[in-house]
Amino acid sequence: MPRRETTVEEAKALAHPLRLRILRLCWQQELTNKQLADRLERDPGTVLYHVRQLTEAGLLEQAPVRTGESGALEKPYRTKARSWWLDEPDRNEPGAALAPLEALQDELRAAGPDSVRTFLRFAVHLSPEDAAELHQRIQAILDEYLATDDQRLDQPAHGGVIVLHRLAE
Repeated sequence: MPRRETTVEEAKALAHPLRLRILRLCWQQELTNKQLADRLERDPGTVLYHVRQLTEAGLLEQAPVRTGESGALEKPYRTKARSWWLDEPDRNEPGAALAPLEALQDELRAAGPDSVRTFLRFAVHLSPEDAAELHQRIQAILDEYLATDDQRLDQPAHGGVIVLHRLAE
């Protein structure tokens, strides 16, 4: 799959765990600001602020206006991309490197303990070259699944996070 460097705007938008949760929810289905606020148990004004940040960064877009159950017009949002690779999160943005992990914790709590299919915790010694090769091999496997994801839309959605980090000495 083609890769490119993350823009400054994208990196800043992806540096907040709530925004990552909004992206995941809007990947699964188009949602209005009110629906997002209800699912995230947050104030609609707060959610709208984050929705605007994601929209301005080009990660979220407004879907076509639709008629809601009460007959009122609704403005739903949808995620523009389904997967991101952040090789080096923005070091100038506080919490950027940990935001995906915080979002994952929230997602796991919402999905419940029975949602976890695999948990792998590992520690290995790697040279810089070994770490680069591991990264490339993981990327290749995920690319295979991402490239054919549209063929499995009738199956349950799964998410995951892979973090390769140096251990503290």
